[in-house]
Amino acid sequence: MGDLAGLIAKRLGLGLVTLLVVSVLIFFAVELLPGDIAQAVLGQGATEETVAAMREQLGLDRPAPVRYFEWLAGAVTGDFGTSLVSGERVSSAIGTRFINTLFLAAYAAVIAVPISILLGIVVALLRNSLFDRVANVMTLTSISSPEFFLGYILILYLAVKTGMFPALANLRADMTFVELLHRTFLPALTLVLVVTAHMMRMTRAAIINLLASPYIEMARLKGTPPWKVIVRHALPNAWAPIINVVALNLAYLITGVVLVEVVFVYPGIGQLLVDAVAKRDFPIVQACCLIFAATFILLNLTADVGAILTNPRLRHPK
Repeated sequence: MGDLAGLIAKRLGLGLVTLLVVSVLIFFAVELLPGDIAQAVLGQGATEETVAAMREQLGLDRPAPVRYFEWLAGAVTGDFGTSLVSGERVSSAIGTRFINTLFLAAYAAVIAVPISILLGIVVALLRNSLFDRVANVMTLTSISSPEFFLGYILILYLAVKTGMFPALANLRADMTFVELLHRTFLPALTLVLVVTAHMMRMTRAAIINLLASPYIEMARLKGTPPWKVIVRHALPNAWAPIINVVALNLAYLITGVVLVEVVFVYPGIGQLLVDAVAKRDFPIVQACCLIFAATFILLNLTADVGAILTNPRLRHPK
């Protein structure tokens, strides 16, 4: 038990160090952008006095390392500063948007995870069959297609030609849950098509790799049905790579939704990030990037811990 706690603590420590390095890159990447932030906010008609006052208001007259540590201390407590455009607190502007992004990611995950694992098991059982070949072609096509391209295809056929679903995912506060699911179905389906293909192929590969093991051959020689060989013998030992793949794809669902949200004008954090970049609202840009990085690192840590818990060789390293 002590070894397991030590391994998990080590992974958490590495995750925190990684997040710290990423925070440095995010902050100083904005610092290295060409031009003066105060000048960009005020416009070309600003005088030297107003620019100097704005620089003082934003704290730009102080050294960058000092401002970084102040920003980091605020970020740890959830205070990312104030928007340069609207004057609103960044945490307030991001809060609702991040919840919307989490909902969209959860919506896609609820559909994609069980379908991909089930399809991965089926194509592993029917390896080298016509169904397996067709599934491989379809998954490779889905993986090779950019998200925005899949989104526009779905809009064309499911929104414009048939009118089954709305092309734009506009949300209202008075919407029912069923209306919310209907209005966000197309962006969720776009994400499902991308992540299902990857998870299915990795599940298939993990199970096929285990099917060549001696204990699987022994179970087959005893006359065990193929489905029971998969469910009782192969699948329990394949959970570690499957959990890794699922966690990484969940990280993608949250951090990779920028293009999908832009295509469907979905009011999530990805759309907010694009708008902030266009308006040069740097506090919001920094906050969105840090939240994306923290989410990705957290889910990667979850994948590592899940792999440790499901793999005895990782729980008891020699």
